[in-house]
Amino acid sequence: MSKQVADYVLQRLREWDVEQVFGYPGDGINGLVAAFGRADNAPRFVQSRHEEMSAFQATGYAKFSGTVGVCAATSGPGAIHLLNGLYDAALDHVPVVAIVGQTARSAMGGSYQQEVDLQSLFKDVAAYLVEVNVANQLPNALDRAIRTATARRAPTVVIIPADLQEQPYEPPEHAFKEVPSSPPSTPSSRTVPARAEVERAADVLNAGTKVAVLIGQGAREAAAEVLDVAELTGAGVAKALLGKDVLPDDLPCVTGAIGLLGTRPSYELMRDCDTLLIVGSNFPYSQFLPEPDQARAVQIDLDGAAIGMRYPTEVNLVGDAKATLRALIPLLKRQDDRTWRETVEENVRDWWQTLEHQAMLSAEPTNPMRIVWELSQRIPDNAIVTADSGSSTNWYARCLRMRGSMRGSLSGTLATMGPAVPYAIGAKFAHPDRPVIALVGDGAMQMNGLNELMTVRRYQQLWTDQRLIVCVFHNNDLNQVTWELRGMGGAPKFEESQTLPDVSYADLARCMGIEAITVDDPESIGPAWDRALSANAPILLDIHCDPEVPPIPPHATYDQIKDMGRAVLQGDPNAWHLLVQGVKTKAQELRR
Repeated sequence: MSKQVADYVLQRLREWDVEQVFGYPGDGINGLVAAFGRADNAPRFVQSRHEEMSAFQATGYAKFSGTVGVCAATSGPGAIHLLNGLYDAALDHVPVVAIVGQTARSAMGGSYQQEVDLQSLFKDVAAYLVEVNVANQLPNALDRAIRTATARRAPTVVIIPADLQEQPYEPPEHAFKEVPSSPPSTPSSRTVPARAEVERAADVLNAGTKVAVLIGQGAREAAAEVLDVAELTGAGVAKALLGKDVLPDDLPCVTGAIGLLGTRPSYELMRDCDTLLIVGSNFPYSQFLPEPDQARAVQIDLDGAAIGMRYPTEVNLVGDAKATLRALIPLLKRQDDRTWRETVEENVRDWWQTLEHQAMLSAEPTNPMRIVWELSQRIPDNAIVTADSGSSTNWYARCLRMRGSMRGSLSGTLATMGPAVPYAIGAKFAHPDRPVIALVGDGAMQMNGLNELMTVRRYQQLWTDQRLIVCVFHNNDLNQVTWELRGMGGAPKFEESQTLPDVSYADLARCMGIEAITVDDPESIGPAWDRALSANAPILLDIHCDPEVPPIPPHATYDQIKDMGRAVLQGDPNAWHLLVQGVKTKAQELRR
């Protein structure tokens, strides 16, 4: 039997060292599914419960592996379902390739079943988009999709009509209007800006006496160099949320997250600095950066389009973070006056003490801050943590202390609900020998996390370390939006939209064959983590927690406090309890 187009697709993926394709079948990719069977499931087809989850799994895999993630879906509805996950990849700059089926070529344009204009559907999200209509297009189309995804750190899409998948494969010829391709390879380069610009940057940093550094995920390969810069300049280092795992939180100069979900030391660092260095971050909330006329600023980013967007930077260095910092470091003078650095470190020490006091406050029935605080005391140094979007994100951002080789991520820019569990699955395929923990709100768990527990159960035997812990913050409330209504609009909680159906996530997990623990006592939180972390199997923690523990930023504005008060006065259904918890939590910051 001659090799079919679909067979060649899988062969080329193997040549690119793709080990799994996250997907869901449908007749638009029947040819591809049959090819997986002929290839003895190499690469492995990882079946999710929904195509959106396949895209999230591919994104999570790419985030934690550092290589391209691949997903597949059928035509029409399957392709449409991929979109949210692909936008998540696009906005967080993650390399993902989607292979999508399409109606047979003979039926195109005939309003045929599941015929959707996929070119229009994907043109906004894909950095490269191609429809393959003849077999000899394939090598160039597939190779270019993978290379573009890798080079631009973005999703790309390859559309293959259903009938073409089953046609004999023919390579491109050395002929007019035939486009060849090169063997798979991933060359790496370290782009460095011009020497004169690096010298200008050094002059700015050397002139500063209160230097602040802001790092994002683009600094991940340059962690050692960032620390060298911080040591020379006496700087404190704040982290954008996607860069939370770039540096450990047990370093005295690391102030933690910045922004609405950030820490007080990061707020104070930006409020008081006279010089700012931004490395590999496109943090969008300029109100959390220094006043425009307060600090001289230098930015380093591999993407020239991201330079100078968030702050009026004086020197812009377009280049690889590691190589650029290596060129910069020999030009920096050591700051002998360590007063600024000592202030930063004192602020950091005080903050962690404050967080511990806040986490240990009583609540009904448990304090959500304590859930993450207790995890921080016992999490393995090589763990991977995925977080969802919601109020639980606040506790991940502020309370989880990164250390060792820990990794963590979430939907940073799209901030979509639902990626924590599929990200965790992607992480397990990237690192089957490491424990993975998903921190999930009950809203996201009801949205799609419950379904993906079946995927966890199905594939757990493939992982050498089978620990995949799903921790559900069970408060029966779409809590982040509830607090946004109160704190940004002065509106009381609207129960019809905000209250969730109360279910036992532990019971549902057990129905799917996954061990589960229900916690409704604060003193049981630590032991529950101990049990989960000592198991060698997936486990779900169903932790009932108080929705009225406020995710108040340590730098809450007068308007936010005023709006919160207005929500209480307008008859919030939990007004008194809300007020008591808010006062108790905020009072801990006054202990400084």
